[in-house]
Amino acid sequence: MFSRLRLSALAALLASGAIFPLQAATNACGHLAEQQLRHIATRYPGRMPGSPAEMLNADYLQQQFQALGYDSNKRNFTLHYQYKSQNGHLTDHNATATTVIAARAGEVPQQIIILTHADTYLPQSDSDRQQNLGGLTLQGVDDNASGLGVMLELAQRLSKVPLHYSLRFVALSGEELNQRGEEDYLARMKPEEKKNTLLVIKLDSLVVGDKLYFNSGVNTPEPVARQTRDRALAIARSARIAVSTRGKAVKTEPAADLFDKAGFPLLSVRATNWDLGKQDGNQQRAISHHFPQGTSQHQAAIDNLTYLDRWLPGRITQRMHNSVRILLPLITELINPKTPSKES
Repeated sequence: MFSRLRLSALAALLASGAIFPLQAATNACGHLAEQQLRHIATRYPGRMPGSPAEMLNADYLQQQFQALGYDSNKRNFTLHYQYKSQNGHLTDHNATATTVIAARAGEVPQQIIILTHADTYLPQSDSDRQQNLGGLTLQGVDDNASGLGVMLELAQRLSKVPLHYSLRFVALSGEELNQRGEEDYLARMKPEEKKNTLLVIKLDSLVVGDKLYFNSGVNTPEPVARQTRDRALAIARSARIAVSTRGKAVKTEPAADLFDKAGFPLLSVRATNWDLGKQDGNQQRAISHHFPQGTSQHQAAIDNLTYLDRWLPGRITQRMHNSVRILLPLITELINPKTPSKES
């Protein structure tokens, strides 16, 4: 349920109807995002919760945010999981995951959260290891260095923009273990912060899927969906970028789950193909020789720079450009809504 304060702030956001010039967003859009994607995938493969790569990557993310002037901190939490051996025996395991948070205060405490996950898949069985799922060699280019790259470029480009609403970037860990990172983050949110959160924008797996989708959460009010999802689609059309939407995302969509269920207005951004398979968005592209399961997720042999650059040439550059090209003007509008004139 929305509080009166949140509804009042959302009303101001929705009433603005501001359309900012897009030229400022076109100057080498996506170049920094691609650089960051390639750096993170190459330097920190195997970013599993509790691994050295995950901790080093968290340090790197925090340093990047701090260099841009954001107030940044790391938040550790313990997650528990069971490992299944080949004979069916289950063993309890613990891992210490690290989430990175960066923020800039605006004129008012109401905030917009830009969220992605930093971890790669942690093998949870002998079967996972035999299939080369997750592990130390998984670069996680699509899932999810792509989300991190776009987040870091957005943070850089927004670092000097005056803010009316506050801005928060969250790079979660533990997401590949049944969204434990979201669980922890939501559990630690104070009632005041929940009340002041106007919108959550989630970025996940932006490269391999056939289409870039902008979906609203099931519980997102339709006026908010129009000002976020539909505005993103309008920006894409004006830039002649082909994107798509499922409208309000179905409940099975991995990228739109716990925050949506908690009642936060949500905009999910990810690349997949909802027209394939079970229509749950989990099959990213048509099954082919190079993508025999129609997906690259968790597969160390596929979700890496060498493979994707060879079999999807130019895709990383294109998707980083398109994602930033759409999201930067959208967030700029949302973070600084204009008060409509009395004549309007």
